[in-house]
Amino acid sequence: MSTNSWSVIRVALYFGLFGFASLLPGVAGAQPRNIDPGTGYEDSGGVLGPQSPEEEYDAWDGIDRNGRIPKADIPDDIEHPERWRYIPEGRIKPGNLFQRFLVSSFIAPYVFSNGDVGTGFGVAFTDIDFRLKRRREFAGISASYTTKGQQRYSLKWRRMLKTRDLPEGGVIQEERSYVYAQVEYSKTLTRRFFGYGPNTLESAESSYLDEAIIVALGFSSSLPKPLDDFVLELGLEIESHKLGSGTVEGVPTTQQAFPLVFDPDRDRQFGLMSAEFRWDTRDSQRNPYSGHSVGFRVDAPLAQNGGDVGAVFRIFGTQVFEVPGLFHSGGDDDEAHPPTDTLAFGFFGEGSVGSMPFYLLPTLGGTETQRGFIDGRWRDRAAWQGAAEYRFWIIPRGIPITRNVRIERLGMALFYEVGAVAADVGAIFHSRVAQSYGLGFRIGLERAAIFRLDLGFSDDGLNFAGGFGLSF
Repeated sequence: MSTNSWSVIRVALYFGLFGFASLLPGVAGAQPRNIDPGTGYEDSGGVLGPQSPEEEYDAWDGIDRNGRIPKADIPDDIEHPERWRYIPEGRIKPGNLFQRFLVSSFIAPYVFSNGDVGTGFGVAFTDIDFRLKRRREFAGISASYTTKGQQRYSLKWRRMLKTRDLPEGGVIQEERSYVYAQVEYSKTLTRRFFGYGPNTLESAESSYLDEAIIVALGFSSSLPKPLDDFVLELGLEIESHKLGSGTVEGVPTTQQAFPLVFDPDRDRQFGLMSAEFRWDTRDSQRNPYSGHSVGFRVDAPLAQNGGDVGAVFRIFGTQVFEVPGLFHSGGDDDEAHPPTDTLAFGFFGEGSVGSMPFYLLPTLGGTETQRGFIDGRWRDRAAWQGAAEYRFWIIPRGIPITRNVRIERLGMALFYEVGAVAADVGAIFHSRVAQSYGLGFRIGLERAAIFRLDLGFSDDGLNFAGGFGLSF
């Protein structure tokens, strides 16, 4: 590859990373020293004493020049050290937002254009070391608007609960325990509905507008010994949705095509309670290399205007195996985050009871399920999916973008998914099965910060899906 071509790639990755990092959802962060009685782990609560001068910051502190991160000495009292993420001191830069720019604070303006929503403009601001808590807190603000009126404004915050400073520098963080809050207003012009059931046709597509206000808060926590393989999550969302005519060109509005479905749910407000309990031995929640999880989840809009009550129940499981590296040797035993190829399997089954808005019912298609189909392609009272994904790293040591910013690793994935929807749980395995397959690209900034771009294929054709974090 020529020097000029390599320079072009570096510039392209720089601007791609610029947008990616600005939208990171609660990247791994951590900290230490005073005892936090709420967690039983040492916790700094922030930077102790005066900050180090800017000139004393070393971007390579705890990181080799080729991008390799040596393994840290984890204290002996830490149970399951493989579940804790190590962040080197070189990734905890002192200073204000401008001094930390492109290390732990990011601003990304962006422009996009689509015939259905018009030309859009937006900006996203992210601080993954919010309030200088040594990567314990994350905060993000984003706003976008298009010439046809589609818009989204959001504010997100997350605080990690179990963190510790290390004597030799850097911090470690347990991924499973955190609290979060979010406020969002959105006006989406292109939601889709194709009807209910496994036999709906692509030609039955309709579109609707969804103007939503969402306030959410919740927490996740691993349980104390001897139940430390179990994780409990609880959440509450207050939502308001006002539906209208969509703007997808060449298809009818959902009100025109499905008035009996659309009209009762045009103006809905509800409180959505969620709870999840799982047995989880995976070595990471966001980018596992080994282990399994089996769990149960319920999402229940219990307080709906009109007095309706309903719930969606889910059982799920995942299994991840480490496999030999395809383009690398797998690092070494003294590395904190060696390049690791994996083979992952996932399954879930869902069923619903009671009454709820149609857009809360089990669905397949989009960025998380059946990635070869558009979002909302399949919908009914019950659903299931099985998936397999081979994830492999092509550039195991990544690419430096600037002195302070480095993409840790670049990779790809091959995936295959099968699933179906049905009118009830009893009919779920007798329904017509849909399948999708495809190729994905992975950009790793840190172990817990993965951005993916997936190209999925199905009977409906090609679908592009992008997202932060893995689909399962």
